Amino acid sequence: MSDGQHLATGDAPAPADEREAGLRPVECERCGASALVAKFSQQHTSVQWSLESVRECAEFSARVVAGGQTALIRTCASMRASIDRAVLDGRLDVSPP
Repeated sequence: MSDGQHLATGDAPAPADEREAGLRPVECERCGASALVAKFSQQHTSVQWSLESVRECAEFSARVVAGGQTALIRTCASMRASIDRAVLDGRLDVSPP
């Protein structure tokens, strides 16, 4: 079967999303919300929140109840601590881009 036939029939596997390359799941030690994380240096961390994880996050939820909007919340301190611990424990590597 040619590549064109795979695409036409839907049999071809979906290409990997390059935006998720190098991301690893990290679970918040406070509330259990999970986000995809890439650590490029001690200062540079990429955190990709899903809609589900935003809803599960205890810190985001508390801020929304207080009138905040999740899109305007810079970070979750509990997730930040969980990411730092994952690096220290060797569960998340620091990998320069």
